[in-house]
Amino acid sequence: MKLHLILVLSVVLLSLDPVIHCQTFRESDPADLQSMAEHDRRGALAWWYSWIGGYSAATVGQGIVALSSDDRSLRQDMVLGAATTFLGAAGTLLTPVVPGKTTMEKYGFRADETVYDDDYYETLLMEIAAREKAGRSWKIHAVAGAVNLGSGLVTWLVFKRTIWDGLINFAMNTAITEAQIWSQPMRAAKDYERYFTEKALGEPSVKTAPESRIYLGSYPGGVTLRVVF
Repeated sequence: MKLHLILVLSVVLLSLDPVIHCQTFRESDPADLQSMAEHDRRGALAWWYSWIGGYSAATVGQGIVALSSDDRSLRQDMVLGAATTFLGAAGTLLTPVVPGKTTMEKYGFRADETVYDDDYYETLLMEIAAREKAGRSWKIHAVAGAVNLGSGLVTWLVFKRTIWDGLINFAMNTAITEAQIWSQPMRAAKDYERYFTEKALGEPSVKTAPESRIYLGSYPGGVTLRVVF
């Protein structure tokens, strides 16, 4: 099994944010909007950095093996694997899921500000949501598939291996790229849709459960206890 498969798939566990999102948000409370946007930003960044780190580690690891091994086939596999994981790292780096200061400045928000209003956090949530949706679009699957297909063809035709070796290479790389795509957080996209839908309706973004009540009564010969949820 290739080194980059072990290294990169292990990163999937790191990319899954274990924090349960259970905000209780109301439009009239800007602190909750800020908390929601910041929570989604941190989760998206954790996923992004995890995959960059995993791809980078796989690239370096395979490069070291390629330089130190005397086995020609292994060197070929490691060079090709390092090339594909390098493309994965570069692609992830060039498509940040969280907008940078330059992007936010285009909306009129200054980078040196320390206190932001609702408009800033609404815009931040909108940008993250758009990037999350784009990260799962058919275009991303198509680009990843093209790179993976190319890697499989190189294994088969250039390295003169069997067609099964090429198919295995394609399948392994596809497993990695699909894991990256489907592990990408979609929390901001859901929060954005819920926030603006319920803001237009003037309702709380998350409905809180009504408080339970206990009623104690009496009648001749006994008492009654009633619990209402």
